[in-house]
Amino acid sequence: MLNTYALGRYGRALGLALLLPVAARAQPGRAAWAAQALHFRTGKTQLDQGQPAAALKELEPLAPPAARFARGADAAYFAAVAHARLKQWAEAEQLLNLLRAEYPAYPNLPEALLLQAQVSLEQGDYDTALKTLNANPDAPLRPERDALKAAYLPRLSDRGTWQRLLRRNPDDAALARAYADRLAAPNGFGTEADRPQLDELVARFKLDRARYAGALAPRPAPHPPVRKASYNVAVLLPFELDDPSWQKLRKNQFVTDLYAGLRLAQDSLLRAGHPVQLFAYDTGADTLKLKQVLALPELAGMDLLVGPVYKSGAKLLGRYAQEHQIVCVNPLSQDGDLVLDNPWHYLNCPSAATQGRLAAQFAADAFGAGRPAIVLHEDSHDETAFADAYQATYEALGGHVSARRRFNPDVDESLAAASAGLDLAGAGHVVVASDSRRAGPYFLGALRGAPATPRPPLLASGAWLDNPRLDPGQFGGVYFVQPKFIDEAGPGYRRFRQLYLQRQHLPPGPYAGQGFDLLLFFGSALAQFGPAFQGPLAGAGPAPGAVFPGYAYPSGARDNQTVPITKLDNLEVRAVK
Repeated sequence: MLNTYALGRYGRALGLALLLPVAARAQPGRAAWAAQALHFRTGKTQLDQGQPAAALKELEPLAPPAARFARGADAAYFAAVAHARLKQWAEAEQLLNLLRAEYPAYPNLPEALLLQAQVSLEQGDYDTALKTLNANPDAPLRPERDALKAAYLPRLSDRGTWQRLLRRNPDDAALARAYADRLAAPNGFGTEADRPQLDELVARFKLDRARYAGALAPRPAPHPPVRKASYNVAVLLPFELDDPSWQKLRKNQFVTDLYAGLRLAQDSLLRAGHPVQLFAYDTGADTLKLKQVLALPELAGMDLLVGPVYKSGAKLLGRYAQEHQIVCVNPLSQDGDLVLDNPWHYLNCPSAATQGRLAAQFAADAFGAGRPAIVLHEDSHDETAFADAYQATYEALGGHVSARRRFNPDVDESLAAASAGLDLAGAGHVVVASDSRRAGPYFLGALRGAPATPRPPLLASGAWLDNPRLDPGQFGGVYFVQPKFIDEAGPGYRRFRQLYLQRQHLPPGPYAGQGFDLLLFFGSALAQFGPAFQGPLAGAGPAPGAVFPGYAYPSGARDNQTVPITKLDNLEVRAVK
Protein backbone atom coordinates (compact mmCIF):
# COMPACT_ATOMS: atom_id res chain seq x y z
CA MET A 1 0.00 0.00 0.00
CA LEU A 2 1.35 3.43 -0.99
CA ASN A 3 1.94 5.90 1.82
CA THR A 4 0.50 9.39 1.59
CA TYR A 5 3.77 11.03 0.48
CA ALA A 6 4.35 8.52 -2.32
CA LEU A 7 0.74 8.79 -3.44
CA GLY A 8 1.07 12.57 -3.57
CA ARG A 9 4.15 12.35 -5.78
CA TYR A 10 2.44 9.76 -7.98
CA GLY A 11 -0.66 11.88 -8.35
CA ARG A 12 1.30 15.00 -9.30
CA ALA A 13 3.33 13.06 -11.86
CA LEU A 14 0.17 11.51 -13.34
CA GLY A 15 -1.52 14.89 -13.59
CA LEU A 16 1.48 16.38 -15.36
CA ALA A 17 1.60 13.45 -17.77
CA LEU A 18 -2.09 13.92 -18.68
CA LEU A 19 -1.40 17.57 -19.53
CA LEU A 20 1.44 16.75 -21.92
CA PRO A 21 0.84 15.91 -25.58
CA VAL A 22 1.21 12.28 -26.57
CA ALA A 23 4.50 12.88 -28.40
CA ALA A 24 6.04 14.52 -25.34
CA ARG A 25 4.89 11.62 -23.14
CA ALA A 26 6.44 9.00 -25.36
CA GLN A 27 9.24 7.14 -23.68
CA PRO A 28 12.44 6.28 -25.56
CA GLY A 29 12.32 2.84 -27.05
CA ARG A 30 14.61 -0.01 -26.11
CA ALA A 31 16.99 0.81 -28.97
CA ALA A 32 17.19 4.48 -27.93
CA TRP A 33 17.91 3.50 -24.34
CA ALA A 34 20.66 1.18 -25.47
CA ALA A 35 22.20 3.94 -27.62
CA GLN A 36 22.10 6.40 -24.72
CA ALA A 37 23.68 3.88 -22.39
CA LEU A 38 26.44 3.26 -24.94
CA HIS A 39 27.12 7.01 -25.25
CA PHE A 40 27.25 7.26 -21.46
CA ARG A 41 29.66 4.35 -21.03
CA THR A 42 31.87 5.67 -23.83
CA GLY A 43 31.97 9.17 -22.34
CA LYS A 44 32.72 7.86 -18.85
CA THR A 45 35.56 5.71 -20.19
CA GLN A 46 37.02 8.65 -22.14
CA LEU A 47 36.85 10.81 -19.03
CA ASP A 48 38.65 8.13 -17.00
CA GLN A 49 41.31 7.92 -19.74
CA GLY A 50 42.04 11.66 -19.62
CA GLN A 51 40.09 12.69 -22.73
CA PRO A 52 37.64 15.29 -21.34
CA ALA A 53 36.93 16.99 -24.69
CA ALA A 54 35.86 13.71 -26.30
CA ALA A 55 33.90 12.74 -23.19
CA LEU A 56 31.87 15.94 -23.38
CA LYS A 57 30.54 15.05 -26.83
CA GLU A 58 29.14 11.82 -25.43
CA LEU A 59 27.91 13.00 -22.04
CA GLU A 60 26.60 16.55 -22.41
CA PRO A 61 23.61 15.68 -24.71
CA LEU A 62 22.42 13.16 -22.09
CA ALA A 63 22.32 15.67 -19.20
CA PRO A 64 19.12 17.74 -19.79
CA PRO A 65 15.84 16.25 -18.55
CA ALA A 66 14.53 16.51 -22.13
CA ALA A 67 16.94 13.72 -23.11
CA ARG A 68 14.93 11.41 -20.81
CA PHE A 69 18.04 9.42 -19.98
CA ALA A 70 17.76 7.34 -16.82
CA ARG A 71 21.22 8.45 -15.67
CA GLY A 72 20.89 12.07 -16.73
CA ALA A 73 22.12 13.30 -13.34
CA ASP A 74 25.31 11.25 -13.64
CA ALA A 75 25.79 12.55 -17.19
CA ALA A 76 25.45 16.14 -15.97
CA TYR A 77 27.96 15.60 -13.17
CA PHE A 78 30.56 13.86 -15.32
CA ALA A 79 30.17 16.47 -18.07
CA ALA A 80 30.79 19.17 -15.46
CA VAL A 81 33.92 17.31 -14.37
CA ALA A 82 35.08 17.25 -18.01
CA HIS A 83 34.55 21.01 -18.37
CA ALA A 84 36.46 21.59 -15.13
CA ARG A 85 39.40 19.53 -16.37
CA LEU A 86 39.41 21.70 -19.49
CA LYS A 87 39.30 24.78 -17.20
CA GLN A 88 35.98 25.79 -18.76
CA TRP A 89 34.64 27.03 -15.45
CA ALA A 90 31.54 28.87 -16.67
CA GLU A 91 30.34 25.84 -18.63
CA ALA A 92 30.98 23.57 -15.65
CA GLU A 93 28.97 25.93 -13.46
CA GLN A 94 26.00 25.83 -15.84
CA LEU A 95 25.87 22.03 -15.75
CA LEU A 96 26.15 21.94 -11.97
CA ASN A 97 23.32 24.46 -11.68
CA LEU A 98 21.24 22.22 -13.97
CA LEU A 99 22.09 19.21 -11.81
CA ARG A 100 20.99 20.91 -8.60
CA ALA A 101 17.81 22.30 -10.14
CA GLU A 102 16.64 19.27 -12.11
CA TYR A 103 18.01 16.37 -10.07
CA PRO A 104 17.79 17.52 -6.41
CA ALA A 105 17.67 13.91 -5.15
CA TYR A 106 20.92 12.95 -6.87
CA PRO A 107 22.77 10.71 -4.39
CA ASN A 108 26.19 12.13 -5.30
CA LEU A 109 25.08 15.72 -4.77
CA PRO A 110 27.70 16.34 -2.00
CA GLU A 111 30.49 15.60 -4.52
CA ALA A 112 28.79 17.89 -7.03
CA LEU A 113 28.64 20.68 -4.44
CA LEU A 114 32.35 20.20 -3.78
CA LEU A 115 33.07 20.62 -7.49
CA GLN A 116 30.78 23.65 -7.66
CA ALA A 117 32.73 25.28 -4.84
CA GLN A 118 35.97 24.71 -6.72
CA VAL A 119 34.44 26.24 -9.85
CA SER A 120 33.43 29.32 -7.86
CA LEU A 121 36.92 29.60 -6.36
CA GLU A 122 38.52 29.39 -9.80
CA GLN A 123 36.31 32.28 -10.89
CA GLY A 124 37.24 34.35 -7.84
CA ASP A 125 33.77 34.10 -6.26
CA TYR A 126 34.90 33.33 -2.70
CA ASP A 127 31.54 34.20 -1.12
CA THR A 128 29.58 31.66 -3.18
CA ALA A 129 32.30 29.06 -2.76
CA LEU A 130 32.33 29.26 1.03
CA LYS A 131 28.54 29.31 1.16
CA THR A 132 28.47 26.14 -0.95
CA LEU A 133 31.18 24.41 1.07
CA ASN A 134 29.69 25.26 4.44
CA ALA A 135 26.21 24.18 3.33
CA ASN A 136 27.51 20.72 2.37
CA PRO A 137 26.52 18.48 5.30
CA ASP A 138 28.37 15.34 4.20
CA ALA A 139 30.85 14.72 7.04
CA PRO A 140 33.13 12.30 5.10
CA LEU A 141 33.91 15.09 2.65
CA ARG A 142 35.10 17.50 5.38
CA PRO A 143 38.81 16.84 4.63
CA GLU A 144 38.24 17.60 0.95
CA ARG A 145 36.38 20.79 1.84
CA ASP A 146 39.20 21.95 4.12
CA ALA A 147 41.78 21.02 1.48
CA LEU A 148 39.99 23.21 -1.08
CA LYS A 149 40.02 26.14 1.31
CA ALA A 150 43.68 25.57 2.15
CA ALA A 151 44.58 25.52 -1.54
CA TYR A 152 42.63 28.57 -2.70
CA LEU A 153 42.35 30.96 0.24
CA PRO A 154 46.09 31.83 0.30
CA ARG A 155 45.64 33.28 -3.19
CA LEU A 156 43.36 35.98 -1.78
CA SER A 157 45.27 39.20 -1.15
CA ASP A 158 42.55 41.80 -0.68
CA ARG A 159 42.10 42.67 3.01
CA GLY A 160 38.52 43.87 2.51
CA THR A 161 37.47 40.54 0.99
CA TRP A 162 39.08 38.65 3.87
CA GLN A 163 37.23 40.74 6.45
CA ARG A 164 33.91 40.27 4.65
CA LEU A 165 34.38 36.49 4.46
CA LEU A 166 35.16 36.35 8.18
CA ARG A 167 32.03 38.35 9.02
CA ARG A 168 29.85 36.08 6.90
CA ASN A 169 31.48 32.84 8.07
CA PRO A 170 32.37 33.48 11.74
CA ASP A 171 32.54 29.76 12.63
CA ASP A 172 34.71 28.60 9.72
CA ALA A 173 37.90 27.25 11.32
CA ALA A 174 39.70 26.70 8.01
CA LEU A 175 39.00 30.28 6.96
CA ALA A 176 40.21 31.60 10.33
CA ARG A 177 43.42 29.58 10.12
CA ALA A 178 44.10 30.78 6.56
CA TYR A 179 43.57 34.41 7.59
CA ALA A 180 45.83 34.02 10.61
CA ASP A 181 48.53 32.62 8.34
CA ARG A 182 48.03 35.53 5.97
CA LEU A 183 48.39 38.07 8.77
CA ALA A 184 51.47 36.39 10.21
CA ALA A 185 53.31 35.79 6.91
CA PRO A 186 56.54 37.81 6.59
CA ASN A 187 55.28 39.27 3.33
CA GLY A 188 51.63 39.42 4.37
CA PHE A 189 49.58 42.54 5.03
CA GLY A 190 49.41 42.09 8.80
CA THR A 191 50.66 44.90 11.03
CA GLU A 192 51.02 45.40 14.78
CA ALA A 193 47.49 46.83 14.76
CA ASP A 194 46.15 43.40 13.73
CA ARG A 195 47.53 41.71 16.87
CA PRO A 196 44.20 41.75 18.81
CA GLN A 197 42.33 40.06 15.97
CA LEU A 198 45.10 37.49 15.49
CA ASP A 199 45.09 36.69 19.23
CA GLU A 200 41.30 36.30 19.13
CA LEU A 201 41.49 33.85 16.21
CA VAL A 202 44.23 31.84 17.94
CA ALA A 203 42.19 31.57 21.15
CA ARG A 204 38.80 30.90 19.58
CA PHE A 205 39.91 28.25 17.10
CA LYS A 206 42.67 26.77 19.31
CA LEU A 207 45.41 27.49 16.79
CA ASP A 208 49.05 26.77 17.59
CA ARG A 209 50.15 29.73 19.73
CA ALA A 210 53.83 29.03 19.12
CA ARG A 211 53.27 29.39 15.38
CA TYR A 212 52.01 32.97 15.75
CA ALA A 213 53.95 34.03 18.85
CA GLY A 214 56.50 36.20 17.04
CA ALA A 215 54.16 37.48 14.35
CA LEU A 216 53.24 41.15 14.08
CA ALA A 217 55.80 42.11 16.71
CA PRO A 218 57.13 45.67 16.53
CA ARG A 219 59.96 45.72 14.04
CA PRO A 220 63.39 46.96 15.04
CA ALA A 221 64.49 50.27 13.67
CA PRO A 222 65.98 49.76 10.23
CA HIS A 223 69.66 50.30 9.64
CA PRO A 224 70.55 53.51 7.85
CA PRO A 225 70.45 52.91 4.09
CA VAL A 226 73.70 52.18 2.32
CA ARG A 227 73.95 54.92 -0.27
CA LYS A 228 76.10 54.79 -3.36
CA ALA A 229 77.44 57.55 -5.56
CA SER A 230 75.61 56.07 -8.54
CA TYR A 231 73.15 53.23 -9.08
CA ASN A 232 73.01 50.69 -11.90
CA VAL A 233 69.65 50.03 -13.54
CA ALA A 234 69.14 47.17 -16.00
CA VAL A 235 66.43 47.72 -18.62
CA LEU A 236 65.19 44.42 -20.06
CA LEU A 237 62.86 45.13 -22.99
CA PRO A 238 62.02 43.41 -26.31
CA PHE A 239 63.89 45.82 -28.58
CA GLU A 240 64.26 43.00 -31.17
CA LEU A 241 67.26 44.67 -32.77
CA ASP A 242 67.95 41.62 -34.93
CA ASP A 243 64.93 42.49 -37.10
CA PRO A 244 65.34 46.01 -38.56
CA SER A 245 62.27 45.79 -40.82
CA TRP A 246 59.86 48.71 -40.78
CA GLN A 247 57.04 46.37 -39.70
CA LYS A 248 58.98 45.37 -36.60
CA LEU A 249 60.04 48.95 -35.89
CA ARG A 250 56.44 50.09 -36.08
CA LYS A 251 55.21 47.24 -33.88
CA ASN A 252 57.89 48.00 -31.29
CA GLN A 253 57.46 51.76 -31.26
CA PHE A 254 56.01 51.59 -27.75
CA VAL A 255 59.25 49.95 -26.54
CA THR A 256 61.33 52.68 -28.17
CA ASP A 257 59.14 55.37 -26.60
CA LEU A 258 59.34 53.72 -23.18
CA TYR A 259 63.13 53.61 -23.31
CA ALA A 260 63.32 57.22 -24.54
CA GLY A 261 61.34 58.24 -21.44
CA LEU A 262 63.74 56.30 -19.21
CA ARG A 263 66.74 58.03 -20.82
CA LEU A 264 65.16 61.44 -20.32
CA ALA A 265 64.54 60.67 -16.63
CA GLN A 266 68.20 59.66 -16.33
CA ASP A 267 69.16 63.21 -17.34
CA SER A 268 66.72 64.71 -14.83
CA LEU A 269 68.05 62.53 -12.01
CA LEU A 270 71.62 63.56 -12.88
CA ARG A 271 70.65 67.24 -12.68
CA ALA A 272 69.08 66.55 -9.28
CA GLY A 273 72.31 64.98 -8.03
CA HIS A 274 71.05 61.36 -8.19
CA PRO A 275 72.98 59.75 -11.03
CA VAL A 276 71.93 56.35 -12.38
CA GLN A 277 73.51 54.27 -15.12
CA LEU A 278 71.17 52.54 -17.58
CA PHE A 279 72.16 49.18 -19.09
CA ALA A 280 69.79 48.07 -21.87
CA TYR A 281 69.29 44.37 -22.69
CA ASP A 282 67.31 43.06 -25.65
CA THR A 283 65.09 40.26 -24.31
CA GLY A 284 63.35 39.50 -27.60
CA ALA A 285 59.75 38.37 -27.81
CA ASP A 286 60.20 34.95 -26.17
CA THR A 287 61.57 33.65 -22.92
CA LEU A 288 64.57 31.92 -24.53
CA LYS A 289 66.45 35.17 -25.08
CA LEU A 290 65.42 36.47 -21.67
CA LYS A 291 66.88 33.36 -20.03
CA GLN A 292 70.15 34.04 -21.85
CA VAL A 293 70.17 37.59 -20.48
CA LEU A 294 69.43 36.37 -16.95
CA ALA A 295 72.43 34.07 -17.17
CA LEU A 296 74.79 37.06 -17.60
CA PRO A 297 76.91 37.49 -14.43
CA GLU A 298 76.77 41.29 -14.45
CA LEU A 299 72.97 41.29 -14.05
CA ALA A 300 73.30 40.06 -10.46
CA GLY A 301 75.18 43.25 -9.59
CA MET A 302 72.41 45.63 -10.64
CA ASP A 303 70.56 47.82 -8.16
CA LEU A 304 67.23 47.88 -10.02
CA LEU A 305 65.65 45.83 -12.83
CA VAL A 306 63.06 47.32 -15.21
CA GLY A 307 61.03 45.08 -17.50
CA PRO A 308 59.96 43.06 -19.34
CA VAL A 309 56.61 43.65 -21.03
CA TYR A 310 55.32 40.13 -21.76
CA LYS A 311 53.71 38.07 -18.99
CA SER A 312 55.79 34.90 -19.37
CA GLY A 313 58.99 36.94 -19.15
CA ALA A 314 57.67 38.96 -16.23
CA LYS A 315 57.25 35.80 -14.15
CA LEU A 316 60.81 34.74 -14.94
CA LEU A 317 62.29 38.11 -14.04
CA GLY A 318 60.20 38.25 -10.85
CA ARG A 319 61.66 34.95 -9.69
CA TYR A 320 65.16 36.15 -10.60
CA ALA A 321 64.62 39.36 -8.63
CA GLN A 322 63.48 37.44 -5.56
CA GLU A 323 66.36 34.96 -5.73
CA HIS A 324 68.98 37.72 -6.13
CA GLN A 325 67.16 40.26 -3.91
CA ILE A 326 67.09 43.03 -6.50
CA VAL A 327 63.97 45.14 -6.84
CA CYS A 328 62.27 44.61 -10.19
CA VAL A 329 59.66 46.99 -11.65
CA ASN A 330 57.30 45.87 -14.40
CA PRO A 331 56.65 48.99 -16.50
CA LEU A 332 53.29 48.23 -18.12
CA SER A 333 51.43 45.24 -16.63
CA GLN A 334 48.19 45.56 -14.63
CA ASP A 335 48.23 41.92 -13.49
CA GLY A 336 48.45 41.92 -9.71
CA ASP A 337 49.11 38.16 -9.68
CA LEU A 338 52.61 38.84 -11.01
CA VAL A 339 53.73 40.51 -7.79
CA LEU A 340 51.74 38.40 -5.34
CA ASP A 341 53.90 37.20 -2.43
CA ASN A 342 57.09 38.63 -3.95
CA PRO A 343 58.44 41.61 -1.97
CA TRP A 344 61.06 42.28 -4.68
CA HIS A 345 58.59 42.76 -7.53
CA TYR A 346 56.57 45.94 -8.20
CA LEU A 347 54.10 47.11 -10.81
CA ASN A 348 54.59 50.63 -12.13
CA CYS A 349 50.83 50.77 -12.81
CA PRO A 350 47.84 50.07 -10.58
CA SER A 351 46.70 46.47 -10.94
CA ALA A 352 43.26 45.76 -12.35
CA ALA A 353 42.13 44.64 -8.89
CA THR A 354 43.36 47.86 -7.29
CA GLN A 355 41.54 49.86 -9.94
CA GLY A 356 38.34 47.93 -9.18
CA ARG A 357 38.70 48.39 -5.43
CA LEU A 358 39.36 52.14 -5.57
CA ALA A 359 36.66 52.66 -8.21
CA ALA A 360 34.15 50.97 -5.90
CA GLN A 361 35.19 53.21 -3.02
CA PHE A 362 34.64 56.23 -5.26
CA ALA A 363 31.23 54.94 -6.37
CA ALA A 364 30.09 54.32 -2.80
CA ASP A 365 31.07 57.89 -1.88
CA ALA A 366 29.83 59.60 -5.04
CA PHE A 367 26.66 57.61 -5.82
CA GLY A 368 25.88 56.09 -2.43
CA ALA A 369 25.45 52.44 -1.56
CA GLY A 370 21.69 52.52 -1.02
CA ARG A 371 20.80 51.43 -4.57
CA PRO A 372 22.34 48.41 -6.29
CA ALA A 373 25.09 48.48 -8.91
CA ILE A 374 25.12 46.72 -12.26
CA VAL A 375 28.54 45.36 -13.26
CA LEU A 376 29.30 44.37 -16.86
CA HIS A 377 32.81 43.21 -17.71
CA GLU A 378 34.80 41.73 -20.53
CA ASP A 379 35.64 38.03 -20.11
CA SER A 380 39.40 38.65 -19.92
CA HIS A 381 41.76 38.19 -16.97
CA ASP A 382 42.24 41.87 -16.08
CA GLU A 383 38.60 42.87 -16.48
CA THR A 384 37.46 39.89 -14.41
CA ALA A 385 39.93 40.84 -11.68
CA PHE A 386 38.58 44.41 -11.81
CA ALA A 387 34.98 43.19 -11.47
CA ASP A 388 35.82 40.78 -8.64
CA ALA A 389 37.51 43.53 -6.62
CA TYR A 390 34.78 46.03 -7.45
CA GLN A 391 31.97 43.76 -6.27
CA ALA A 392 33.82 42.66 -3.13
CA THR A 393 34.64 46.22 -2.11
CA TYR A 394 31.24 47.69 -2.94
CA GLU A 395 29.46 44.98 -0.95
CA ALA A 396 31.91 45.38 1.95
CA LEU A 397 30.91 49.04 2.03
CA GLY A 398 27.25 48.10 2.36
CA GLY A 399 26.29 48.11 -1.31
CA HIS A 400 24.74 45.41 -3.46
CA VAL A 401 25.39 44.24 -7.02
CA SER A 402 22.03 43.34 -8.53
CA ALA A 403 23.41 42.05 -11.84
CA ARG A 404 26.88 41.01 -12.95
CA ARG A 405 27.43 39.85 -16.51
CA ARG A 406 30.49 39.16 -18.59
CA PHE A 407 30.77 39.42 -22.34
CA ASN A 408 32.99 38.89 -25.34
CA PRO A 409 33.28 42.30 -27.04
CA ASP A 410 33.94 40.68 -30.43
CA VAL A 411 30.66 38.73 -30.44
CA ASP A 412 27.46 40.71 -31.03
CA GLU A 413 25.28 38.06 -29.36
CA SER A 414 27.41 38.23 -26.23
CA LEU A 415 27.10 42.03 -26.08
CA ALA A 416 23.35 41.79 -26.56
CA ALA A 417 22.97 39.17 -23.83
CA ALA A 418 24.97 41.28 -21.38
CA SER A 419 22.77 44.34 -21.88
CA ALA A 420 19.37 42.62 -22.13
CA GLY A 421 16.78 43.02 -19.39
CA LEU A 422 18.81 45.20 -17.04
CA ASP A 423 16.86 47.01 -14.31
CA LEU A 424 18.35 50.44 -15.00
CA ALA A 425 15.52 52.25 -13.25
CA GLY A 426 16.39 50.56 -9.96
CA ALA A 427 20.16 50.81 -10.29
CA GLY A 428 22.31 53.34 -8.47
CA HIS A 429 25.04 53.14 -11.11
CA VAL A 430 26.38 50.94 -13.91
CA VAL A 431 29.98 49.76 -14.36
CA VAL A 432 31.39 48.61 -17.71
CA ALA A 433 34.90 47.17 -17.51
CA SER A 434 36.31 46.93 -21.02
CA ASP A 435 38.90 48.77 -23.13
CA SER A 436 37.43 47.34 -26.34
CA ARG A 437 36.54 49.88 -29.02
CA ARG A 438 33.35 47.92 -29.70
CA ALA A 439 32.16 47.82 -26.10
CA GLY A 440 31.96 51.59 -25.56
CA PRO A 441 29.66 52.43 -28.49
CA TYR A 442 27.51 49.36 -27.90
CA PHE A 443 26.82 49.84 -24.20
CA LEU A 444 26.45 53.61 -24.42
CA GLY A 445 23.85 53.08 -27.13
CA ALA A 446 22.10 50.33 -25.19
CA LEU A 447 22.02 52.25 -21.92
CA ARG A 448 20.95 55.52 -23.52
CA GLY A 449 18.19 53.75 -25.43
CA ALA A 450 16.73 52.06 -22.37
CA PRO A 451 13.55 53.58 -20.86
CA ALA A 452 15.04 54.74 -17.59
CA THR A 453 14.57 58.25 -16.20
CA PRO A 454 16.77 59.45 -14.72
CA ARG A 455 19.45 57.14 -16.07
CA PRO A 456 22.05 55.95 -13.58
CA PRO A 457 25.65 57.22 -13.73
CA LEU A 458 28.06 55.12 -15.73
CA LEU A 459 31.59 54.19 -14.62
CA ALA A 460 33.77 53.11 -17.56
CA SER A 461 37.34 52.71 -18.76
CA GLY A 462 39.39 55.80 -19.54
CA ALA A 463 40.24 54.17 -22.89
CA TRP A 464 36.77 55.22 -24.07
CA LEU A 465 37.96 58.81 -24.24
CA ASP A 466 40.36 57.85 -27.05
CA ASN A 467 37.78 55.90 -29.03
CA PRO A 468 37.15 57.67 -32.39
CA ARG A 469 33.77 55.93 -32.61
CA LEU A 470 32.50 57.87 -29.62
CA ASP A 471 31.47 61.49 -29.61
CA PRO A 472 32.24 63.61 -26.50
CA GLY A 473 28.57 64.58 -26.43
CA GLN A 474 27.75 61.02 -25.39
CA PHE A 475 29.74 61.26 -22.16
CA GLY A 476 27.20 63.07 -20.00
CA GLY A 477 26.94 61.26 -16.67
CA VAL A 478 29.97 59.07 -17.47
CA TYR A 479 32.92 58.76 -15.08
CA PHE A 480 36.19 57.18 -16.16
CA VAL A 481 38.63 54.94 -14.33
CA GLN A 482 41.77 56.41 -15.86
CA PRO A 483 45.08 55.33 -14.27
CA LYS A 484 46.98 56.88 -17.20
CA PHE A 485 45.35 60.28 -16.88
CA ILE A 486 47.66 63.11 -17.95
CA ASP A 487 46.98 66.70 -16.93
CA GLU A 488 48.46 68.33 -20.02
CA ALA A 489 48.05 71.77 -18.47
CA GLY A 490 50.08 70.83 -15.41
CA PRO A 491 53.60 72.27 -15.01
CA GLY A 492 55.17 68.82 -14.63
CA TYR A 493 53.86 67.58 -17.95
CA ARG A 494 54.66 70.83 -19.74
CA ARG A 495 58.27 70.61 -18.54
CA PHE A 496 58.50 66.95 -19.56
CA ARG A 497 57.09 67.72 -23.00
CA GLN A 498 59.56 70.56 -23.53
CA LEU A 499 62.52 68.35 -22.57
CA TYR A 500 61.33 65.52 -24.77
CA LEU A 501 60.86 67.79 -27.79
CA GLN A 502 64.35 69.18 -27.34
CA ARG A 503 65.86 65.70 -27.29
CA GLN A 504 63.69 63.69 -29.68
CA HIS A 505 62.26 66.47 -31.92
CA LEU A 506 58.89 64.74 -31.57
CA PRO A 507 56.02 65.17 -29.12
CA PRO A 508 55.98 62.46 -26.44
CA GLY A 509 53.49 59.61 -26.37
CA PRO A 510 52.04 58.01 -23.23
CA TYR A 511 54.67 55.24 -23.14
CA ALA A 512 57.44 57.82 -23.03
CA GLY A 513 55.66 59.42 -20.09
CA GLN A 514 55.41 56.07 -18.30
CA GLY A 515 59.13 55.44 -18.72
CA PHE A 516 59.97 58.95 -17.52
CA ASP A 517 57.84 58.80 -14.38
CA LEU A 518 58.94 55.25 -13.55
CA LEU A 519 62.65 55.98 -13.43
CA LEU A 520 62.16 59.39 -11.82
CA PHE A 521 60.22 57.81 -8.93
CA PHE A 522 62.20 54.61 -8.40
CA GLY A 523 65.53 56.32 -9.12
CA SER A 524 64.72 58.83 -6.38
CA ALA A 525 63.83 55.92 -4.06
CA LEU A 526 67.24 54.39 -4.75
CA ALA A 527 68.97 57.67 -3.94
CA GLN A 528 66.94 58.21 -0.77
CA PHE A 529 66.71 54.71 0.69
CA GLY A 530 69.25 52.51 -1.10
CA PRO A 531 68.56 49.37 -3.21
CA ALA A 532 66.40 47.57 -0.57
CA PHE A 533 63.84 50.37 -0.32
CA GLN A 534 60.69 48.27 0.24
CA GLY A 535 60.29 49.10 3.95
CA PRO A 536 60.79 52.86 3.69
CA LEU A 537 58.62 52.97 0.58
CA ALA A 538 55.77 51.21 2.43
CA GLY A 539 55.84 53.91 5.10
CA ALA A 540 56.25 56.86 2.78
CA GLY A 541 53.28 58.95 1.70
CA PRO A 542 52.03 59.39 -1.87
CA ALA A 543 54.45 61.11 -4.25
CA PRO A 544 53.35 63.23 -7.21
CA GLY A 545 54.38 62.19 -10.70
CA ALA A 546 55.71 64.53 -13.34
CA VAL A 547 53.48 63.16 -16.12
CA PHE A 548 50.89 61.06 -14.32
CA PRO A 549 49.10 61.88 -11.06
CA GLY A 550 51.46 60.07 -8.73
CA TYR A 551 52.79 57.01 -6.96
CA ALA A 552 51.80 55.31 -3.71
CA TYR A 553 52.83 51.91 -2.32
CA PRO A 554 51.49 52.03 1.26
CA SER A 555 51.59 49.13 3.72
CA GLY A 556 53.66 46.91 1.48
CA ALA A 557 51.50 47.24 -1.65
CA ARG A 558 53.33 46.04 -4.76
CA ASP A 559 51.28 47.93 -7.33
CA ASN A 560 50.70 51.66 -7.58
CA GLN A 561 47.69 52.67 -5.47
CA THR A 562 47.00 55.93 -7.31
CA VAL A 563 43.92 55.58 -9.54
CA PRO A 564 42.40 58.82 -10.89
CA ILE A 565 38.67 58.97 -11.60
CA THR A 566 37.93 61.56 -14.30
CA LYS A 567 35.00 63.24 -15.98
CA LEU A 568 34.59 65.23 -19.17
CA ASP A 569 33.72 68.83 -18.34
CA ASN A 570 33.32 71.38 -21.16
CA LEU A 571 35.35 69.06 -23.43
CA GLU A 572 38.16 69.01 -20.86
CA VAL A 573 39.02 65.88 -18.92
CA ARG A 574 39.43 66.68 -15.24
CA ALA A 575 40.14 64.47 -12.24
CA VAL A 576 37.30 64.24 -9.73
CA LYS A 577 39.29 61.92 -7.41
